[in-house]
Amino acid sequence: MKQKKSTVIKFIREQGGTVYFKDLMLAFGINKAQRGNFKLFVEQLVASGELVRIRGNGYALPGDGNIVTGRLSTHPEGYGFVIPDDGGEDIYIPARYLQANMHGDLVEARVEILKRSGKKEGRITRTIERGVKRVVGRYHLEKGMGVVVPDELRITRQVVIPPKAAGDARDGQVVVADLTSWPTERQQAAGRISEILGWPDDPEVEVRSIIAKYELPFTFPPEVLAEAHAVPQEIRQADFGNRTDLRGHLTVTIDGETARDFDDAVCVKREAGGDIRLWVSIADVSHYVKPESPLDREAYLRGTSVYFPDRCIPMLPEELSNGICSLNPGVDRLTFTAEMLFGQEGDLKASTFYPAVIKSAARLTYTIVRQILVDRDETVLTAHRHLVADLEVMRELALRLMEKRRKRGSIDFDLPEPQIVLDLQGHTEAIVKAERNLAHRLIEEFMLAANEAVAAHIEQRSVPSLYRVHEPPDPAKLADFAEFIFNFGYQLRITEDGAAPRELQQLLDDAAGKPEERMINEVLLRCMKQARYSHENLGHFGLAARSYTHFTSPIRRYPDLVVHRILKEVLTGRVSEKMISRLEETLPAVAEQTSKRERVAMEAEREIVALKKVQFMRGKVGETFDGYITGVSSFGFFVELIELYVEGMVHVSTLKDDYYSYIEKQHSLVGQRSKKVFRIGDKVQVVVAAVSLERRQVEFVLSGLVVAQSEIEGNDDEAYRRVPISGKLPKGFAERRKRQTNGEKPGGPPRPKGRKPRR
Repeated sequence: MKQKKSTVIKFIREQGGTVYFKDLMLAFGINKAQRGNFKLFVEQLVASGELVRIRGNGYALPGDGNIVTGRLSTHPEGYGFVIPDDGGEDIYIPARYLQANMHGDLVEARVEILKRSGKKEGRITRTIERGVKRVVGRYHLEKGMGVVVPDELRITRQVVIPPKAAGDARDGQVVVADLTSWPTERQQAAGRISEILGWPDDPEVEVRSIIAKYELPFTFPPEVLAEAHAVPQEIRQADFGNRTDLRGHLTVTIDGETARDFDDAVCVKREAGGDIRLWVSIADVSHYVKPESPLDREAYLRGTSVYFPDRCIPMLPEELSNGICSLNPGVDRLTFTAEMLFGQEGDLKASTFYPAVIKSAARLTYTIVRQILVDRDETVLTAHRHLVADLEVMRELALRLMEKRRKRGSIDFDLPEPQIVLDLQGHTEAIVKAERNLAHRLIEEFMLAANEAVAAHIEQRSVPSLYRVHEPPDPAKLADFAEFIFNFGYQLRITEDGAAPRELQQLLDDAAGKPEERMINEVLLRCMKQARYSHENLGHFGLAARSYTHFTSPIRRYPDLVVHRILKEVLTGRVSEKMISRLEETLPAVAEQTSKRERVAMEAEREIVALKKVQFMRGKVGETFDGYITGVSSFGFFVELIELYVEGMVHVSTLKDDYYSYIEKQHSLVGQRSKKVFRIGDKVQVVVAAVSLERRQVEFVLSGLVVAQSEIEGNDDEAYRRVPISGKLPKGFAERRKRQTNGEKPGGPPRPKGRKPRR
């Protein structure tokens, strides 16, 4: 059979493309009686990945240039794209070819060029790995058979739940379902309910749904907790070792008001001649978390802490993250310290790194530092008079470092970030602009300086390390951006390599304070690639830094812990060929894992913020707000409200005054008759027309327009949250609102007692 297999593969290779089954039978003399066994044999080659099946009963080799491998990303409307592993162009997959696949699957796809349109289209030929193992969604009973409708809109298929696999789930509850079989062309996916989260409008259930959806590890395994409990909560004499004693220095932490773990502390001293010495002391997590220990393995799996508006899912148990590793004021703590000397131009003259012990003199907040350095609040100045002189030196150094970065071309986007304000019950009370004052920039500059100094120190000694890299944007995207801003009187020189960071920052400076400032910031940001971790030093484009790493947050980021361990080895002089080989072997996987976990955390954090926003906006239906257009597409444009920092959609179908065409390169919609233009950065006035918790979506209409009655009544599940701008309530609105107030689902029976949401 081995010889037969190699013969078949050789024959297909010699044909140089697709070979159909009837031609294989002819080539190998297979008669009708042998057809079934031969077909089974060829299909086994497909299952093992040695062949791929092609439309029309054909076969080809996986290495064929028309075969791509990648992750499938599906759209709620049913079609999808295969995102190639090699970074090539995404391949469009029509809905009719997705019957046996789900969002997230790793697949092989055959790419064809359509004769009529000349466009590329793909068909999945093999599913290599399933991407979805469990789904979170609503459980419904339909004619005695249960189904789970996934919350994730990109998972377009329901999951069938047999009666014996439903457990105690009740119709309408939010559940977690583990898949027991995946869809085929003839049957749906099936699963069993592994967890009942509760009723959908309970705020705690909504948060737990997101935690389950992203499979965030919410609890620590027993062996991890046992190791954490065994860690002493006070520094022992044996811990001091050969550490530098910095307890006599005036060291402080500066964090947000709600921060509970403090992993960085700073100290400054003015030297003769105007130089300033800076100590950045970082919690020495590596002293307590040893490689391959239960704590270390769990931290590696988590990769990072995840921050929600009302809670944190930490990378390390509380005994470390809020206990012995946290640089709390007035207690001895072990640190890994970067000591740096900066000249009057912000240039780094010298740096040294060593394990130390500190005692923080104060836990300062960004607000307190602002009140001292900016507001000059007399009451606060008096209360912190022993710190004022050092804080003023810190301000001077931070301004030097900012100017140094600005001159070398570091890019600083000026876009507002929302901050969710919760009441005592966890409900959204307000959405405000997150403050970013001098105190924030002060700490930011010190951390950037320490990270850069550590990266350079390790690299100079030719030791493999983990880098934080940010690759240059695609020159083609920058060329489109240059064409876009030319319409506003700006010019950007694009070469084959793109553009230098300095030129992009100069453009942002030129646009500062002008009406188009926000628009230019938004569009340029979308041209940028996402920063990630890498075992190769590819530089950091956004910071205009040749070498950069993450060293300053080991309590909440695993890469920082890895860098601490590497730096300690470098400082002790124990670098060996064996160590270098080990790092070269393990660091690529660490970089991939931590980058992946960072992306998962970011997506979960974005979704919880989106959830809090739409919950807040349910009470704003019918109200009018001013906002800026932040994005434009063929189906409408997105508007961010100025007052609330909430984004919503104005659908093109609500623009009744004209027919609007989408001009992609100009990021605009243009009226064919009126020539009216909607583009990024334009200020508009909108009315909140509808809110969908399920879609995490807010719908706007331009002020003065009326939502059609049919649009409002079209979706009964959401109709009770919709109000026409004319002020006339849709049919049945009052009754649905009454039922909702009484604790019923819209259009459904009363909720069982004891299941009401905790408000």
